[in-house]
Amino acid sequence: MKKQIYAAFALSLVLGMTSCSKDETPDANGMGSAETVAISNDTISTTAINQKIFDHNATQGVYNWKQATPVELWSAVIAGHNLVSIGYGSHEKDVDRAASENGPAFRTRILELVAKMEGKSVKDILIYESEDLNLMDVKIDKKATFEALLAAEGTRYIEPAAYEVYANKSQYQVNSSGGSGCGYNTSTLPAADYTTVTPNAKVPWNFYKHSIPSAWAQSTGAGVTIGVVDTGLSSEQTLMNGSFNSGASSGRSVVRYGVFVDSFWDSATETDGINDLCGHGTSMSSIATAPRNNAGMPVGVAYNSSLIVFRAAKNVVLDSYHEQVGVETAFTRLANTTRVKIISMSMGHIFSVGRISDALIYAYGKGKMIFCAGGTSTSFTNFVGVIFPASMPEAIAVTGIKDSTTFTECDVCHKGAKIDFAVVMERASNGNTVPTLSYYNGQANYVGGSSVATATSAGIAALVWAKNPTWTRAQVLAKMKASATYPTTRDAKFGHGIVNVLKAVQ
Repeated sequence: MKKQIYAAFALSLVLGMTSCSKDETPDANGMGSAETVAISNDTISTTAINQKIFDHNATQGVYNWKQATPVELWSAVIAGHNLVSIGYGSHEKDVDRAASENGPAFRTRILELVAKMEGKSVKDILIYESEDLNLMDVKIDKKATFEALLAAEGTRYIEPAAYEVYANKSQYQVNSSGGSGCGYNTSTLPAADYTTVTPNAKVPWNFYKHSIPSAWAQSTGAGVTIGVVDTGLSSEQTLMNGSFNSGASSGRSVVRYGVFVDSFWDSATETDGINDLCGHGTSMSSIATAPRNNAGMPVGVAYNSSLIVFRAAKNVVLDSYHEQVGVETAFTRLANTTRVKIISMSMGHIFSVGRISDALIYAYGKGKMIFCAGGTSTSFTNFVGVIFPASMPEAIAVTGIKDSTTFTECDVCHKGAKIDFAVVMERASNGNTVPTLSYYNGQANYVGGSSVATATSAGIAALVWAKNPTWTRAQVLAKMKASATYPTTRDAKFGHGIVNVLKAVQ
């Protein structure tokens, strides 16, 4: 029987470093600091940059470009088609463009600086800017421009916008046979992995480990809308389309959007549509909200919650420019959708991405409850810890564990101090994971890793919020913590542990 498991990348790279310095000279147009950063003419190889990222993740947590030297940054910019992301504002969390007092002035001055240094018009150097965030992408060809930009006033961060760690796949040992990554498998479910409930729906075995079926007498998620940021939703799975509102699942809706541009070219803007072309997004949406009806298929945790799904990426590793822009766009649009209370994303990356950080901060500021996957990879790389953006304080980080007598992470799940909750999702005896709807209509499959744990947690939050519709995000989170294994003192690797959902809705 095939389980869905995403195997990340086993990495073997060589590190190389060079130094940098600063010159005490005015910047190009006298706007910013009294210093201009001087960058060596030597550049760093992508192999060396990658090794620094991997080493940092293994020992200190998620890598941030703010930890890079100027020469490393410039080298990464060159490797990423000379595209630079600029977050501007007065402080680290000054992300909301509409609410930023100094943002407009910083934006104008930074664009004028880059245009003047490049000898081009603003129109020629401005590749992209967010409608909601203090964020823009510019094309920089001259090292002197980048040096001046590093010293400019009002920059919260300056990052290579299109740097891809996995651009050269030949450097890595890759095995992405499905699971928390892409896959179109179907499986015949053994009776031991589900329980049939009226009208003829299959309840996954692990739901009982969290007392979810018992909680349904109190709440089924009605009145709550979950936003899923992932690879989209299969057009072939009718239970997540036309039959979404059927059986015991009624009075709700499903809406699909596509914001991912499947193109090598940074300037491309045409999306590839709303349909899931990977399978991962369909699984995550199903775990959270699949209907309870007489189709004989697995039911979701919050089977009466509404759903908004964004196709924001091609797969679960947010390595490309357009995937990162897609996630940014999905989060800001969900943030601006009043009826959305919960956002779930079972995707991530091995280093921090400014535009995604900004989008999560923006959504958090709008009161959204954000669940992110703690990380899923091979046993050779899951020592890295919690990945981005689950590592952010605005995110609720979730991982998966086995149904053993002690807390043990699943074979491919990450753990660490930044994990908030754990979900039982893998049988210790045979490795079976969680039954869910397949990509194809009338078929079931298995899904594992921290991905399914995250989508499950989003569904649990919907049950709690539906029972208490006037509560704030903080109250819902507090109730989940109080109903978990470790309500007050966090476990060093698994946070508050397993939520008892029946207790959480009482």
